[in-house]
Amino acid sequence: MVSLRKPKFFTAAPPSAAPRFQSFDLLATLVAVVRTNGVVVFANAALEDALGISRRTIEGSQLPDCFTEPHILQNALEGAGSNEFAALRYDAWLKRLNHEPMPVHVVVAQTDIPGEAVIELLPLEQQARQDREERLIDQAQANKELIRNLAHEIKNPLGGIRGAAQLLQMEIDKELTEYTQVIIHEADRLQTLVDRLLAPHRRPHLVGDVSIHEVCERVRSLILAEFPKGLRFTRDYDVSIPDFRGDREQLIQAVLNIAHNAAQALQERISAGDAQITFKTRIARQVTFGKQRYRLALELHVVDNGPGVPDSIKDRIFYPLVSGREGGSGLGLTLAQTFVQQHHGLIECDSVPGRCDFKLLIPLP
Repeated sequence: MVSLRKPKFFTAAPPSAAPRFQSFDLLATLVAVVRTNGVVVFANAALEDALGISRRTIEGSQLPDCFTEPHILQNALEGAGSNEFAALRYDAWLKRLNHEPMPVHVVVAQTDIPGEAVIELLPLEQQARQDREERLIDQAQANKELIRNLAHEIKNPLGGIRGAAQLLQMEIDKELTEYTQVIIHEADRLQTLVDRLLAPHRRPHLVGDVSIHEVCERVRSLILAEFPKGLRFTRDYDVSIPDFRGDREQLIQAVLNIAHNAAQALQERISAGDAQITFKTRIARQVTFGKQRYRLALELHVVDNGPGVPDSIKDRIFYPLVSGREGGSGLGLTLAQTFVQQHHGLIECDSVPGRCDFKLLIPLP
């Protein structure tokens, strides 16, 4: 937990301080302006969100108290105050309210005002997350091209195979028609699979006003109709989330695919009567994904208390035809990812035994 102490004697920030540093609120990185005695003059919105403490509480407090090793920052500030350096960099751990400490890269730099320094904190986990998101986006694009090309290559000869089997069936003895029926049946099954692969690229993107909670309620009713006993839904909604422009049916299908996967993974717990799926919605602020920064984004979590994603496929769950369930098509998450990305969003998965959390991020206006 972060415990910020107010120094016994400190000088409040001048009234002009906030307007002077207003542009720092446009940054996704965590920024604080401090005096060289450690007192915070200004904290930007990103730092406020990271610490889980209001800006009013942070300003006027001792910034070194936010770190697991406060003396390092204090020494750095003293060095800045005595003009020993213009900028100093080091790695540290930032304490957060009700969270584990966050690894950050700290940059201490002097300003043009004596006795004042700018502290920039670059979350090391954020860089790793951005790298992972870029890989997911590149992977999804490659998957989309592969699926489209492969589906067209399969579809073209399928019609010929099925037609030839039907003609052959008319010419052979009746006792042999069971073999041609197998050919026709399997050709139809492959045709259905190809149609599912091509569905996201065929259907036009129908944009309208979408309420994410209406989407969740529709999915909830569909899942409970299929699993009426032994499964409990928990709803943790932020009702202040506004409607946004999107394709309602695509989003329903995306959330349904994820929730249906969760329900199927919960079969043992459903039998035991303690299966649970949670829908949680929140607003994320000052987020960067897809190489673009957004002021606001919708954050939807689909959480279940099942066994989690097998380690063997954790890095490949969004690949087409990859499934952790026997008999699964391996298309549900691929299609969900495609639909969410058509809304300029992304899907992330955080899974451990006993808890699997799929997070959907969609930018808001």
